[in-house]
Amino acid sequence: MINPFFTNKGPFSIKDISSSLNIPIKKLSNKKNIKDVRDLFSAEKNTITFFYSSKYKYLANRTKASYCLTTKNLIYDLPKSCYPIVVENVLISVAKITEKFYPNSIHDEFDVTCKDINETNLSKKVRFGYNVLIGENVKIGTGCFIGHNSIIEKNVQIGKNCKIGSNVIIRNSIIKDNVTILDHSVIGKKGFGFFPNKNKNYRYPHIGIVIVHENCEIGCAVSIDRGSMSNTEIGRNTFIDNQVHIAHNVKIGANCSIAGQVGIAGSSILGNNIKIGGQAGISGHLKIGNNVQIAGGSGVIRDVPDNKKVMGYPAKDIRDFLKDNK
Repeated sequence: MINPFFTNKGPFSIKDISSSLNIPIKKLSNKKNIKDVRDLFSAEKNTITFFYSSKYKYLANRTKASYCLTTKNLIYDLPKSCYPIVVENVLISVAKITEKFYPNSIHDEFDVTCKDINETNLSKKVRFGYNVLIGENVKIGTGCFIGHNSIIEKNVQIGKNCKIGSNVIIRNSIIKDNVTILDHSVIGKKGFGFFPNKNKNYRYPHIGIVIVHENCEIGCAVSIDRGSMSNTEIGRNTFIDNQVHIAHNVKIGANCSIAGQVGIAGSSILGNNIKIGGQAGISGHLKIGNNVQIAGGSGVIRDVPDNKKVMGYPAKDIRDFLKDNK
């Protein structure tokens, strides 16, 4: 499920797309419409996707997209059903197209629809502190608590028996039942996604959401970015300590424990039953297997298979690390 809260302004003709990118597209009828922009995995017929690295060749081979923004070197990895659109810079091009479909996803200004909770129908079903603000299209289940000065901005769903601390901001998120979010955390803001383009950084729209599954605990001053092209997800019964940053598109499995000051870069996928020590860092676009343990202060820059214990920088098998550092 991609963000149900941003409105898709499509479909657009292939002529509209080519004009936005300022490139000619031959051999295609201008009557053909593109209904959405998707990643390689979730793309469907009559959608446009993007393919910029051979690392994703296995996904490109199987994509169901009708069109793909890519480079000359990668066009032969696409199926015949997917028409390649060769561009100079794939990531900037897909950012422009995403902004065309979802123009409201590029910015993160404060929510002008917010009003005091006492002015909403939620005041009778939620226990809350002072100065709690609620935006439009917010749903909150029974048995919830919200602390002082917290802001639940528009387009948020919160399940039953959740506890939201003080000075918390939540936007573009689905929080399921029995979740605790402690003070000063920010959930669902746009991620750190931009591309240097000459003398200007080109912002990438973030059309995903944050999904926090059942029975999770989010510590104080935790920042969880919403997804760019897919969603950021926290698996059920996962506990996250204070001052942790989780970037856009990260997927964390169930029953994980993440200690304080951990940073997880964008689009990394973590399995179930993972334990991460304090101040560890995980680079982007990695896959961390099930039952992995990462020692505090480690720097993970490569995939880690199931059932491994790693430590150090770059992180390696704990036995190798101890042997090398006698």
